[in-house]
Amino acid sequence: MRFSRIGEKYTSKSGILALMDDLGAALQGTDKVYMLGGGNPAHIPQVNEIWRRRMEEILAAGDEFERMLANYDGPQGNKAFLEALAGMLSERYGWAVGPENIAVTNGSQSAFYYLFTLFAGQDSAGKLRKVLFPLTPEYVGYADQPSEAGFFVSRRSVIDEFEEHRFKYRVDLDNLEIGDDIAALCVSRPTNPTGNVLTDSEISALSSVAADRELPLFIDNAYGVPFPGIIFEEVKPVWDRHIILGMSLSKLGLPASRTGIIVADVPVIDALSSLNAVMSLATGSVGQVITTPLLKNGEILRISKDIIRPYYKQKANKALSWIDEFFEGRVDYSVHKSEGAIFLWIWFKNLRVPVSELYERLKKRGVIVVPGQFFFYGLEEEWEHRNQCIRINYGQAEEDVRRGIEIIAEEAQKLHG
Repeated sequence: MRFSRIGEKYTSKSGILALMDDLGAALQGTDKVYMLGGGNPAHIPQVNEIWRRRMEEILAAGDEFERMLANYDGPQGNKAFLEALAGMLSERYGWAVGPENIAVTNGSQSAFYYLFTLFAGQDSAGKLRKVLFPLTPEYVGYADQPSEAGFFVSRRSVIDEFEEHRFKYRVDLDNLEIGDDIAALCVSRPTNPTGNVLTDSEISALSSVAADRELPLFIDNAYGVPFPGIIFEEVKPVWDRHIILGMSLSKLGLPASRTGIIVADVPVIDALSSLNAVMSLATGSVGQVITTPLLKNGEILRISKDIIRPYYKQKANKALSWIDEFFEGRVDYSVHKSEGAIFLWIWFKNLRVPVSELYERLKKRGVIVVPGQFFFYGLEEEWEHRNQCIRINYGQAEEDVRRGIEIIAEEAQKLHG
């Protein structure tokens, strides 16, 4: 059997495929596994109760359940959902958006694949247009999406070490070169894998640069405000005609509903709707129907602020305390400041080997993490730092996170110095 060039590209051993294979293999085994690797949100009891309540309401509401499951929505999304979200965004934040400015996709991953495909790649003249990531490391799920090489360009971040065992990445705005081959800028806020939150001033600067060059600025807001609110810094939600804002229902606690959201200017929404029609006919209805009344009455904001954000903040603080407890005096380490998302990013400054070897040793002891090198795609220069970091998910069961961190410290100590 022979695949096409693109088929061979997508079926090759990519970083994300290898990581997902490891996760799947670990879950199929019989030994104890400390699952600190994946991106699945935590099961928050109070939030799960809300989803159960909504399903009961849907079942009791005439034929709403049948319409949710047995009817196609339009390729832009569910009309009531689009209207409810547009109303919330315009009323709460004063954004000049209507339903025509919003499109739903079958997951945020699909949304960004569509955006990258729409704006970058070979243009009609045969020139390769690229997506620029002003901050690196960035989300590993983007890395293998392009169908051609050289699609992404990343800029090396500035590292600010501001207290013992803590640091933060910052956009190097003074050296942000944007060539004529750049088609769009892309950032996530908060950032997966690091939990970094770009400041309002950084976002403002990037927005100005993009607007001046008539380029779109993609902002992946899957963990941010207004929902799900897994963000521990007070920042201003932003949108403008040149900003393409990605949102999601996944980290609210509905990852299986595969509901990605894009807020953008009308021509972009029209293009995304066309792609939806071609690629998947329509969008999934379940997440949209569940959350529409919560958008209308503002409950989705209360859930985010009063339940989801405090839940993750408490878990992040506990995980940080365990890292300091088990790592102190054993390894030379620093942790990225926890500003949001559901991950902690650990920098081992003095390992004798790349973290890929630490990753393999941890797998043998049942601890699944994500090695950092996969998050530094698009860099045009070597950077030793890329082989010194790992990502862990702190949102899992507390006893598993604590014991997993203890094992990481034990194995890192063996490779230290």
